[in-house]
Amino acid sequence: MAFLKVVPLEKAREILNSFGMEPKTEEVPLEDALGRVLAEDVVSPIDVPPFDRATFDGYAVRAEDTFMASEAEPVRLRVIGEVHAGDFPDFALDAGTCAYISTGAPLPQGADAVIQFEDVEREGDEVVIFKPAYPGLDVVKRGVDVPKGKLVLEKGTRLGFKETALLSAVGLSKVKVYRKPRVAVISTGSEIVLPGEELKPGEIYDINGRAVSDAIRELGGEACFLGVARDDEKRVAELILKGISECDMVLLSGGASGGMHDLTSSVIERLGQLYIHGIAIQPGKPTIIGQIDGKPVIGLPGKPTSCLTNFTLLVAPLLRKLLGRETEVRKIRKKLAHKVFSVKGRRQFLPVKIDGDRAVPILKGSDVVTSFVDANGFIEVPENVEILEAGEEVEVTLFG
Repeated sequence: MAFLKVVPLEKAREILNSFGMEPKTEEVPLEDALGRVLAEDVVSPIDVPPFDRATFDGYAVRAEDTFMASEAEPVRLRVIGEVHAGDFPDFALDAGTCAYISTGAPLPQGADAVIQFEDVEREGDEVVIFKPAYPGLDVVKRGVDVPKGKLVLEKGTRLGFKETALLSAVGLSKVKVYRKPRVAVISTGSEIVLPGEELKPGEIYDINGRAVSDAIRELGGEACFLGVARDDEKRVAELILKGISECDMVLLSGGASGGMHDLTSSVIERLGQLYIHGIAIQPGKPTIIGQIDGKPVIGLPGKPTSCLTNFTLLVAPLLRKLLGRETEVRKIRKKLAHKVFSVKGRRQFLPVKIDGDRAVPILKGSDVVTSFVDANGFIEVPENVEILEAGEEVEVTLFG
């Protein structure tokens, strides 16, 4: 099947969006939530801290009992108990009394200040206080950190270690997050072998399977690499159907260029619907979009740079949507390092390397591995533009 009807990139995106894939949610233990995206607002179910607590070892006092204390005329208070971290006092302070207290321990009823132990003298069951305390001295009040009912994290927040610490502080052991989309990844081509296997004449090691799988994982999805499908229609069909049964979508690399042994499009057409076989961009023209049993099947180009560029343009936005991260597209503006010539009438995505404030075009070709290894991202050259001048400001869409 040749490229009989090449479509614009926007049409390809429109078709993918028409499949109606929406984010799904699940509840996971907090210990598994790192890197996930919240699927709902989180409101604190408790006050943090849940009680007034001491910030130092010392003596819990009623501040008013110390107001007259001075070096010349110290105040004496009777020690009526001790409170340690993890305890909860079953007594209250009356006028003229105090209690020994450990860092982090709750204040007994009636206490409103803590005097550090090095600022007093202990004499039997009394402490001698030489300077007045004020209400709140060395005390963290209940709810001052996080009051009960406060919105602590918003829906759509990606959970790092600081966010999981906050969720732990408010006592949550589980959290509702967007489910990781499962993506089947298949490499195609009789010349492709997996790393570690013997490389025979005419064969090359698989690059795209690893690159695409890890790009999916880097975004937060779950990649299921199903292996290499040689140029055999039955084997290609078997792996696609396996991916459809186990995953939310299927990605293939290679097998889309319209050559004699490129079977991907015909297999998809036989098993489901084929919507696109060719996109009007360079590199990345040989791209397939189809659907089987309601799930997307996307055939990416076999050339590494084309494959990763089209993954970034088409697949990554869909995965971000499913992960609740629709806005996370990283773009920066740089000045073009040197003049670039393009073919008028063809929309081009050119890989570039960031060097300080410059974007350096990489012109090695899309089938050269180091083209995308060296590249930090790519720039778009519109179809009506033939030349971009050196020093011209360009927008770089970053890989990853």
